[in-house]
Amino acid sequence: MNKVNNSVVTEFVFLGLSNSWEIQLFLFVFSSVFYVSTLMGNFLIVLAVTSDPHLQTPMYFLLANLSIIDLIFCSSTTPKMIYDLLRKQKVISFGGCIVQIFFIHAIGGAEMVLLIAMAFDRYVAICKPLHYLTIMSPQRCILFLITSWIIGFIHSITQLAFVVNLPFCGPNELDSFFCDLPRFLKLACTDTYKLEFMVTANSGLISVVAFLILMISYIFILVTVQKKSSGSISKALSTLSAHVTVVILFFGPLIFFYIWPFPITHLDKFLAIFDAVITPLLNPVIYTFRNKEMKGSMRKLCIQFMNYSKI
Repeated sequence: MNKVNNSVVTEFVFLGLSNSWEIQLFLFVFSSVFYVSTLMGNFLIVLAVTSDPHLQTPMYFLLANLSIIDLIFCSSTTPKMIYDLLRKQKVISFGGCIVQIFFIHAIGGAEMVLLIAMAFDRYVAICKPLHYLTIMSPQRCILFLITSWIIGFIHSITQLAFVVNLPFCGPNELDSFFCDLPRFLKLACTDTYKLEFMVTANSGLISVVAFLILMISYIFILVTVQKKSSGSISKALSTLSAHVTVVILFFGPLIFFYIWPFPITHLDKFLAIFDAVITPLLNPVIYTFRNKEMKGSMRKLCIQFMNYSKI
């Protein structure tokens, strides 16, 4: 990081989401409500899983860790965005921009692996129910978790190793509300074609491959269930629908950002808001409303909290 100081540019200016004060005020209220709701929703899932003995199973262990990832992910960009919506000059330091990029890609990579682990968990639960507890042992669940974070960190560090020492001599304006690699690279005072290709290969193709793996695994589960018992297909569909929805919401914007060859600024910003603000809230909502055990545990927690607040 010492070489960063050799660059002329020491900070970047976000152009933000809109020049209209009314729209920015609306986005401030909208984002604040969603951010607080995201924190509460994901925190409740973690609290429910850790406090309810009935939820201390591999599936809920992975779900709780997905909520932790969502908490970190939304907190890496949303608070800064909310703060900047009330400011005329939206500035972030060079180091702050690098840190933001690091966390976005590390957490994104970890979530990809964790979603694959959750798909594997559903495959074992639906297709090999008698061996479920043996295959999805606590040790294997922890191994999945550690692997997801290791891969996430490797994915992020691999990209930043080629980017952090690039020369930046101006301009320093990012047409976004957070630091992302594609726009960040375009501001470098050197030819970044090879690096942009590397980012597309590293982030875009990994996203596509992981998405295809997940979709194929869900189709395989449904085909296996249908072969064994046609009556169980509706139950399997109900179980997998929440997982498929979360996967589409997570990978959709990522694939568009890194694979779509023609940048569309307004659509990019909308998908960025959706990915950073809305998706982390939808994950707990989808899993909670699709799961009776989780709804029951949430209800108990709310009742306990209300009773405690009355004391």
